[in-house]
Amino acid sequence: MSLAFDQAMPQNQEKDEASVAQLPERPLRILMPSYRSHPFTGGQGVYMRYVSKSLVDLGHEVHVISGPPYPDLDPRVDLIKLPSLDLYAKPKVFLGLPAFPWSEAKTWTDVLEYLIHISGGFGEPYTFGRRLADYVANTSNRYDVVHDNQTLAYGLLELRKMGLPIVGTIHHPITKDRDIAIAHADTLTLNLLTRRWYHFLRMQMKVARQLDPVIVVSESTRRDVQSEFGIDEDKLTLVYHGIDTEKFRPMPEVQRRSNRLITTTSADVPIKGLLYLVRAYAKLLKKYPDLELLTIGKLREGPAERLIRELGIGKNISFVSGVDDDEIVKLYAESTVAVCPSLYEGFGFPPGEAMACGVPVVSTRGGSLPEVVGDAGVLVEPGDADALADGINSLLSDPARREELSRQGRERILREFEWSLTGENLVKIYRQAIANAHR
Repeated sequence: MSLAFDQAMPQNQEKDEASVAQLPERPLRILMPSYRSHPFTGGQGVYMRYVSKSLVDLGHEVHVISGPPYPDLDPRVDLIKLPSLDLYAKPKVFLGLPAFPWSEAKTWTDVLEYLIHISGGFGEPYTFGRRLADYVANTSNRYDVVHDNQTLAYGLLELRKMGLPIVGTIHHPITKDRDIAIAHADTLTLNLLTRRWYHFLRMQMKVARQLDPVIVVSESTRRDVQSEFGIDEDKLTLVYHGIDTEKFRPMPEVQRRSNRLITTTSADVPIKGLLYLVRAYAKLLKKYPDLELLTIGKLREGPAERLIRELGIGKNISFVSGVDDDEIVKLYAESTVAVCPSLYEGFGFPPGEAMACGVPVVSTRGGSLPEVVGDAGVLVEPGDADALADGINSLLSDPARREELSRQGRERILREFEWSLTGENLVKIYRQAIANAHR
């Protein structure tokens, strides 16, 4: 937007808008809220690590403010820890619920977090927003812009009242997670509990509709945010994620196996599609009895764990957790095929990282995954174990095609998904938001 000034405007307003016009000449001070941000919590944690690094690489000052589990950040990024009660990490003492943490609860916000938790809700985004507003109101730090990482909490609106421009990223509308989880709930009790847990979505939808601009991370997300959240299309701006192609890279010195599938899942929830991969894998074992399935993630009690037990294939499937990126890159280098069975993804870091490592990929078409994989992998319909098994078999039986997709996948990621470009595009959006806030 061009900043044109009326010669008859009041002198103080002219000075304010002139200062905005000079913003491109200096680095920005950016506050990035994220209610839980460690990479093992999923793609939002990965995003926080790399997007903040891309911004400091460009010379900007970035403060990440996060609840636990805290992010793994570039040392040049300042981390502001905003402790919550972290109730999901507390021991369960009665009916699967934690005791009230008397030694930690100091404020009414803490009490609210506990009450929402024991009533079956997910209160972290809401209570994080309250703590965020309190922190900013009482700090001497002055920020040019706030870039929210899908907390979409009421507290953001309080920050805007303080005069801060707010930019929000939506990775994908969590209504998708909710609807898939409800569809997979096999009892009325589970159905009702699922609906209660996702009650926070009412807040997120209300807040998202009041933000402008809203960053979306894929064309799929753009369509879904528009329809699910009811946000005007002209408020939505597409900025693709990047992939760390220096870290996630081929390792030709590592011997690649001919009988290992690898997948990544941060949680055994229906949207990640692990159930369908387990069924596909059980089918493939009949043709490939020595085939291994390595899952990066922790096996918890749930649908996938029960299915593995019922099928009697637990000895063939291994789960690894707590591994760093260097170890993950080595595991990719050893694997034959990487599989992404998700029913829906807003972006999809795992297939992108596997492709960057030169591993041939079989992925569903869930959400944005075709935008990441393109024609450099095998795409199948989501929620179809037979189609997934056929796609994997097409690569296990064709070493030449695996080799070709290995090359094409790496080339596609290098060409289309670089974090430096993500950072540059975000800064343009920040400056526009700042200019609009001072009009």
